Amino acid sequence: MKNFIFSHLGILFLLIHLSEASTRCKGFDRHSYTFRAPSLEAGQVIGKVNFNCSGHKNVIFETDDPHFQVDSNGRVHVRKSVFQENQANFVVTVHEAEEKWEVIIKVLINGEKLKESADDMSKNVPIIRFPHSSDSSLRRQKREWVIPAISHTENSMGPFPEFIVTIASSRQKEITVLYSISGPGADESPVGVFTIKSKTGKVYVNKPLNREDIPLYNLRAFARDESGVEVEQPVDIVVKVIDQNDNRPTFTASTFYGNVSEGAATGTAVMTVTATDGDEKGTMNSLISYSILSQEPELPSPNMFTISAITGLITVQDSGLDRESVNKYTLNIQAADLNGKGMTTQTKAIISILDANDNIPKFVTKQVTVEVPENEVDYDVASLAVTDKDERGEPAWKAVYRIVFGNERGQFSVTTDSDNNGVLKIVKALDFEKSQGHRVIIEVKNELEFISVVPLSSATVTIIVNDVNEAPIFNPNEKTEEKPENLPKGSTIAAYIAKDPDTAQDQTVGYKMGSDPANWFAVGEDNGIIKLRNEMDRESAYVKNNTYTATILAYDNGIPPATGTGTLLLKLEDVNDNAPIATSPLNIVCNHDATPINVSIIDKDIEPNTFPYVVTLVHGAANNWSVKDSRKADMKILQLVKAVDPGIYEVPLKVTDSGHPPLSQVTGLRVEVCDCENGACKARAVAAAFGISGILAVLGAILALLILVLLLLLFVKRRQKVKKEPLLPEEDVRDNIYYYDEEGGGEEDQDYDLSQIHRGLDARPDVMRSDVAPVFLAAPTYQPRPSNPDEIGNFIDENLKTADNDPTAPPYDSLLVFDYEGGGSEAESLSSVNSSTNSDLDQDYDHLNNWGPRFKKLAEMYGGGEE
Repeated sequence: MKNFIFSHLGILFLLIHLSEASTRCKGFDRHSYTFRAPSLEAGQVIGKVNFNCSGHKNVIFETDDPHFQVDSNGRVHVRKSVFQENQANFVVTVHEAEEKWEVIIKVLINGEKLKESADDMSKNVPIIRFPHSSDSSLRRQKREWVIPAISHTENSMGPFPEFIVTIASSRQKEITVLYSISGPGADESPVGVFTIKSKTGKVYVNKPLNREDIPLYNLRAFARDESGVEVEQPVDIVVKVIDQNDNRPTFTASTFYGNVSEGAATGTAVMTVTATDGDEKGTMNSLISYSILSQEPELPSPNMFTISAITGLITVQDSGLDRESVNKYTLNIQAADLNGKGMTTQTKAIISILDANDNIPKFVTKQVTVEVPENEVDYDVASLAVTDKDERGEPAWKAVYRIVFGNERGQFSVTTDSDNNGVLKIVKALDFEKSQGHRVIIEVKNELEFISVVPLSSATVTIIVNDVNEAPIFNPNEKTEEKPENLPKGSTIAAYIAKDPDTAQDQTVGYKMGSDPANWFAVGEDNGIIKLRNEMDRESAYVKNNTYTATILAYDNGIPPATGTGTLLLKLEDVNDNAPIATSPLNIVCNHDATPINVSIIDKDIEPNTFPYVVTLVHGAANNWSVKDSRKADMKILQLVKAVDPGIYEVPLKVTDSGHPPLSQVTGLRVEVCDCENGACKARAVAAAFGISGILAVLGAILALLILVLLLLLFVKRRQKVKKEPLLPEEDVRDNIYYYDEEGGGEEDQDYDLSQIHRGLDARPDVMRSDVAPVFLAAPTYQPRPSNPDEIGNFIDENLKTADNDPTAPPYDSLLVFDYEGGGSEAESLSSVNSSTNSDLDQDYDHLNNWGPRFKKLAEMYGGGEE
């Protein structure tokens, strides 16, 4: 007996040990559970399920009906109260890794028994009963009473109509109850999917359901008597369509594109492919698994990439990606539902291999010798070509050049052209006299950094500088001198010397004037000494800010000749050579209480040859006028101090400056004096009162009078017109043509003896001529002679107009002598008073006969014969 007990204990111990050693879940101990309960109240435990999974204590149970839940111990609870009087069905599911277990739970309510009949096709069809009522009146159903959903599999093959549920009223034993349903799928779109037999309350589905179109149908059941009166509260019925795996996965793109750099390490993410499934989310029917079916090309290995079965992320699996060998891969990707065991679909993923900088650029030629002229800027010296195996146009191919030797003075630069060549340029002029050759070393790399440290390629450019003829150079380029403006002609302004930079050539330098707008200077052709050839004037229009600018040219005798330019800035010191003048526009003042007149002083000179000015009244003007100082140095105040007769006066003012020596000038200011009334001249007031209409009337009357006088004169002249005798043929003067356009006989008739003009007054020194020059206007400015011969014509025209309008030029208003006709003249006096010694009889008038028909009458009167 003891041995028997020990043997059984050993077997039991072995079984326990084997059970603990195994960690694999065996699942539920049966395919379905049937529990019984009088009702389904919230919180009620209705049974327990057994799930065998050794070593896994935390098992999570899921139900497809939210009214029920299963805890970790397998106990089945009611989460929400369910009002259903026959039975409730739901499914409990457990997931473990990639395995899944399901069990069907059936709850028989209030002693309900499982029934099988031909009508329900051996299926347990639930019966839904209306809630109880305490009296015959209808009551609103309690909110916590919820009818569980009726589950029905999509794509059912029938036969149709297919019985799914029965609606029953507790009063159907007392009265005749007629049942009906309404809602989408019954009497609303889609109409006719569900029907009910009015007498039995059996609900049927009439065609296959599609969960992807409508996953839930919400119907409402009614119980009425034969008169149509509701005998029960309406009941909501939910028909849940159970999903089937009837949809293939669908990729979100027909072709996926990605890229990865060559040389990428294992595990580098490339791209993600995605697919969707129309079946119910969260179920195996929509659980997609990804895989790579093939790779093209299979170089350098057939498994260069791998894909995550869950996420679809494609990563690099094998090293050795080289764009120069394979620049693109095509992967055939498959997506399968049921976690890879269900329906499948395929697509392509194209992966481009991006260029990485794994090939350095190399110079085609590493030694280059070129010749360049000196003094050139922005000059292309050489174009250096390179080769690079990386992809053309990419940063790993584009070259970057730099000068590593021979550019200490910054005379060169190197750039990259459109063909990726390096272009060496001169940016600062080379000087043959300083250096006849240069050696430049250039290094090349790419815009993208190299993936490893490698030596760079370099090229050496040898530059030979050729000598060219250079222009002489002035030192300084701008020379400043300061001289007085009254410097005499022939004076030396400056010595402006230029040097020829071509020391290797035997050349001479010559000089000539460049720009000299006032034609003041002359320069020595051999020595560059600048001298004054014409008088200077600081007040000239060519002088700006007291500075006159001229240019001097220096040229050599090279081939070809070269010319350099120097600039002379001559600052002119002012000399008091311009007398000040007083100016003021015509002023109108009253005889009494005259308004002061502001008189402006104009002086072309500058300090210290200007103010303070001394202004005095001359020629007796001080009797009626006074002049005072004002706050401004160049303005005086003229005041009428005594009443005078109305009229226009010229008040002579003598203005003296403060120069050394001082200069003065008398100027007449025009002032109109009038009798005033209320501050205005009376004559002007009358004219203003008369108005424009009155003035026009007077002018019209004057014009009419003139027209009448003109008509009268024309009438009188016509009456006095006498017919003249016609000219005799011999008196016709039309044939006598005289030419007056002969202006001289050439150079020989230009030698005039002007002394004969002065002989008259020279013999009478007691006769004096008194010129009275005008003093009230300033003399105009004459243009200086231009240096350009082409401007002589304009110079003459402008100065001629200036002379014609010059009020200070002769003839003046002078005392002229008319009582003396000359002394010592061969013609003697022409006066009849002094000609008494000769009579008309002594004159010979025969020559009048040769003067033409107009003098014929005189010839007859005085010439030839005796009476």
